[in-house]
Amino acid sequence: MNKQKILVTRAIFPETLAKLGRYFDVESNQADDIWTKQQLIDKLQDKVGAFTFGLERIDAELLAACPTLKICANMTVGYNNFDLSAMTAAGVIGTNAPDTLTETTADFGFALLMATARRVTESEHFLRAGKWKSWRFDMFAGSDVHGSTLGIIGMGKIGQAIAKRGAFGFGMKVIYNNRSRLDVATEAACKARYVSKTELLQTADHIMLVVPYSAESHHTIGASELALMKPTANLINLARGGIVDDAALAVALKNQQIAAAGLDVFEGEPSVHPDLLTVPNIVLTPHIASSTVPTRMAMANKAVDNLVGFLLHGRAVSALN
Repeated sequence: MNKQKILVTRAIFPETLAKLGRYFDVESNQADDIWTKQQLIDKLQDKVGAFTFGLERIDAELLAACPTLKICANMTVGYNNFDLSAMTAAGVIGTNAPDTLTETTADFGFALLMATARRVTESEHFLRAGKWKSWRFDMFAGSDVHGSTLGIIGMGKIGQAIAKRGAFGFGMKVIYNNRSRLDVATEAACKARYVSKTELLQTADHIMLVVPYSAESHHTIGASELALMKPTANLINLARGGIVDDAALAVALKNQQIAAAGLDVFEGEPSVHPDLLTVPNIVLTPHIASSTVPTRMAMANKAVDNLVGFLLHGRAVSALN
């Protein structure tokens, strides 16, 4: 019996391709070329499934041009690339990879927080430039993490994992703001206290953003919110580009309105607002919060499980629609 045809849109682990190849006729993009929308449409002709990476826009136009498509399986937790309404109307299922990256992303949140608070990037650039000639008492003096106040905006699974690291690992006072308040037992497990967004901005020493992106959360942190923060505070965006107004943040950093920022995500990424590249008091990483080999393998396996589950057994593991 002929195998069903699927497309893998970007480079992935050879082990993942081998696993897919046991079940499907696979066309892959191991060259990791960046396809135009029309190229993606052309590649999807006669394919019933697509292994996607959260980057490929699956909308009504594409779906109309790809009548054989039945499922798009993101290997990411996020699925902003899916127009779920259009996919549902076209009878195409979308899936994601939940519960695969929570702990790894929380680890990286603390890596970014500590690098920001302790001015790691600034001091490394200073050293590499040959400027370190002597010791000085206030050289790259940053802010403490232990015993400080951690404010978390967005208290889903990743936010809760970060809260536990802060409270139990660093003795931090944890406050949070979320669209809805957590139940008492979950708050106790995280040693976290619910506060208004305004109170969080005014009192936290370190603010961590882990809220999902939506029209409502666009520019959750803008000029007015930055103005509420303490001048000694640090801002960490681990969530999505667009949660922070990057232009306003660059101004706040340049004017030392806040102490520093750490960003793993950006508006319009992979482009970065040029003003963010000119300020020294910032740590910048290229959207790598979940980038460990075990975690990325788990994410890939979840996409494989969704494709196999739906196309061979009629039921996806983590369907979105």
